[in-house]
Amino acid sequence: MKKILAVLAAVGVAAGTMAAAPAATAAQGAATAGYTPPSISWGPCQTTSLKNAGAECGFLVVPMDYAKPSGTKVQVAVSRIKHKSAQYQGVMLVNPGGPGGSGLGLSVLGQYVPDGAGESYDWIGFDPRGVGSSKPVVTCDGGYFSYDRPPYVPSTPQLERTWLAKAKGYAEACAKNGAILDHIKTIDVAQDMDSLRVALGEKQINYYGFSYGTYLGQVYSTLYPMNVRRMVLDGNVDPGKVWYQANLDQDVAFDRNIKIYFGWLAEYDDVYHLGKTEATVEKLWYDQQNKLDRSAAGGVIGGDEWTDVFLGAGYYVFGWEDLAKAFDGWVHRGDWQTLKSLYDRSNPPGDDNGYAVYSAVQCTDVKWPTSWNRWRLDNWTTFFRAPFETWGNAWFNAPCRDWPAKAGKPVKVGGGKVGGVLLISEELDAATPYAGSLAVRKLFPKSSLISAPGGTTHAGSLSGVACVDDKVADYLATGALPKRTSGNHSDAQCDPVPPPVPAAADAQQKSEAPAPAQAQAQAKTGALSHF
Repeated sequence: MKKILAVLAAVGVAAGTMAAAPAATAAQGAATAGYTPPSISWGPCQTTSLKNAGAECGFLVVPMDYAKPSGTKVQVAVSRIKHKSAQYQGVMLVNPGGPGGSGLGLSVLGQYVPDGAGESYDWIGFDPRGVGSSKPVVTCDGGYFSYDRPPYVPSTPQLERTWLAKAKGYAEACAKNGAILDHIKTIDVAQDMDSLRVALGEKQINYYGFSYGTYLGQVYSTLYPMNVRRMVLDGNVDPGKVWYQANLDQDVAFDRNIKIYFGWLAEYDDVYHLGKTEATVEKLWYDQQNKLDRSAAGGVIGGDEWTDVFLGAGYYVFGWEDLAKAFDGWVHRGDWQTLKSLYDRSNPPGDDNGYAVYSAVQCTDVKWPTSWNRWRLDNWTTFFRAPFETWGNAWFNAPCRDWPAKAGKPVKVGGGKVGGVLLISEELDAATPYAGSLAVRKLFPKSSLISAPGGTTHAGSLSGVACVDDKVADYLATGALPKRTSGNHSDAQCDPVPPPVPAAADAQQKSEAPAPAQAQAQAKTGALSHF
């Protein structure tokens, strides 16, 4: 799903490489697939936020193909903020999701753990191979998300042909990246993580993964169970549904969540004046989508861009007010510039690195259906239940039909040999539906799951909700998990990240000062802008 890549800024395993993975019973300090990485040369970081946080940066050098450890190398950009307490508990690797999300800046995450529980770890951020500051960087067509694209819903044969050609063209453009496309699966990144463990001189790692990062953690801990000390997985991918079915499941969940958002707008009709009922707001929203499909606002914001902007409301409550003001501004004052600003934040003009890596990973982790008849049937069937995002998501993933690298087979995830793992999920998470966390709980028998009934926020831990964050802190400090209970349900329940409460006055006024949970959520999600 697209917004797992960068929603907060607006707002997923090859058989050929499996043999190169070390056996799960290998010595904990052994090199990955017989490769011993050189030590990392640490130096100053380039970004202001990392500099201000006292981080240091460097590159991990790893084989492009672990089956050929002496062959071509790639460089993985790494950052580190060292522990501040006397009790050192090891390294904490962090991944924000995507796939394709930059994690280099996430070494700052430790400061958001309550009671200083994060200060006993060295926090390690990294850009997975192909991403951000890593070398080489994968890009395909920087203009792919340019403005006023053809309407997503293929209501005519011509629109369907146009989108099929557009998706195929993107896949063909990606071929210029060469050999790395064959070595950018989740299993490759998991092997890089183990090389990073060795380069850091550690027998085990701790790991904090969000969204797709939970799947990366599942794969890593399946391959290297003895190398895992503590692991937090927030917003869990169902490993049995990667990746075609996972996207169809998302479509249904996002349709539910956008209706919840429309209901929130109706609750504050005295502020935004968009309708007094969910149904009224929903009709207005689709009316505007149809209007923009016919004629793009400013020649820029068409129906597709309108949909993409509001998709963020299905992921997080954090941006609900900004989206409400943009909706209000467009309907009542013709302000399309704010919509453009929101669109550009998640789709920086000329930059498709996140999407290119997303496609490279998802299209080769597992083989997608090649028959367009299958896609057409599944997506029209889903669309009639869930029209909000289904076809936008279908075209987002359509390059996988023509991807210029061979797909592999996903790792069969199993956590029977893994120690305690902390799982977290809000129960109305749309990007990684709650059923995925329940499935992972079954696969990891020593895990415990914290859920937030009624919550729609995706991967929202460390956002200031004390019930969740204190349990994370306790686990990181002591290894203690909520007591596992019998049955197919969560082991502890907490309140979700709260939706905002706008000022009751004019919509142009600033909102009231956010509650502590909302304030911390906004700060944390500013750092984690690549879910």
